[in-house]
Amino acid sequence: MKVSVLAEQLRRPVPGGIGTYAGGLLQGLRTSGASGISLLATRAPVRPVKHLPTGSSGSSDPLSQLGFPLRTIGLPSAAFTRLADLGLVVLRPGGRWLESDISVVHSVSSLTVRVERVALTATVHDLAWRRFPETFPRRGRAWHEAALRRVAGRAERIVVPSDATAADLLGAGLGVAPDRIVVIPEGVDHLAPLDNAARSAAASVLAALGLGSRHYLLCVGTLEPRKNLHRLLEAYELAASRLRDPPALVVVGPKGWGRRLRPPPGAVLAGRVTDVELTGLYAGAIALAYVPLAEGFGLPAAEAMSLGVPVVAGPEVPSAAGAAVEADPWNTESIAAALRRVVVDDDARREAVAKGRERSAAYRWEVAAGAHARMWEELSGRG
Repeated sequence: MKVSVLAEQLRRPVPGGIGTYAGGLLQGLRTSGASGISLLATRAPVRPVKHLPTGSSGSSDPLSQLGFPLRTIGLPSAAFTRLADLGLVVLRPGGRWLESDISVVHSVSSLTVRVERVALTATVHDLAWRRFPETFPRRGRAWHEAALRRVAGRAERIVVPSDATAADLLGAGLGVAPDRIVVIPEGVDHLAPLDNAARSAAASVLAALGLGSRHYLLCVGTLEPRKNLHRLLEAYELAASRLRDPPALVVVGPKGWGRRLRPPPGAVLAGRVTDVELTGLYAGAIALAYVPLAEGFGLPAAEAMSLGVPVVAGPEVPSAAGAAVEADPWNTESIAAALRRVVVDDDARREAVAKGRERSAAYRWEVAAGAHARMWEELSGRG
């Protein structure tokens, strides 16, 4: 079996959750000793790419340090994406960008290309733009919809991270049969180690935010409407007014799009942090507050649970469903009540920690990589 992984997401300035999946998958393939894997991506950007698997070294092109052969498409990322969308990129064994013995091409996102004489697989992480179109820019909705249709028409197998996304895909009206969908949950063991360096780095972040040793709730995610941050901030203000000694709320994540957030007293926007800082911030938090309107998986919730941190989340977060202190993401009062509960109710917090640890124990990138490999083997064996 020879597989070429289209890892273009790792060329993006903000790889996001899809970048974490791509890096984690490659980490799992490397750890499991998978052979026959190569990478395909456009030329390296001027700035080094971040959020790659633990253990990869920094260089002018980090993708070349991942332990797999790399084939480079001599185009900028934006130009490649446009040409691929127009169907003008065709991969065939022995062609310009594909080795002669490749049997499967896997895309880590809905960005796909046309292929000849090989099987194509791709990962669809969610269909949130269909469920909540108002939380996406118009151009973003149009691209995601067109890309999903291309995936449905091109890919022999479509990987999704949860049963919820599988159900959305089956109901999308695109003629995708159930046997083309493969549910593979994501992993959490890409996190930086929880050690003194992580704790020290987190303490430095908190000090810079003016919080010092104050207790805090944590939220992690890109600042965009789908993450429901305006309701979370309103709920935090409401919960804080009902607590004698309210914790702070630290919101970590890069700026996306949407209306400007105005944090109430006690809440701070920390922006982007390093992987080491993030681990330390998770570990020191009273709880993770994560109430997006929709998620395909919900990596922040899974990450927090793996470190023994209770999670406040809605039922729309598959990674934490049944293992969190639940809140209705549409109801500010419900979110506020859940935040207050996780702060004052020791029993609720202990129950969420126990359930979260049990749930997240299954989220390992080597397991996810093995499931991908079995899918590719099946397609490769069919010739």
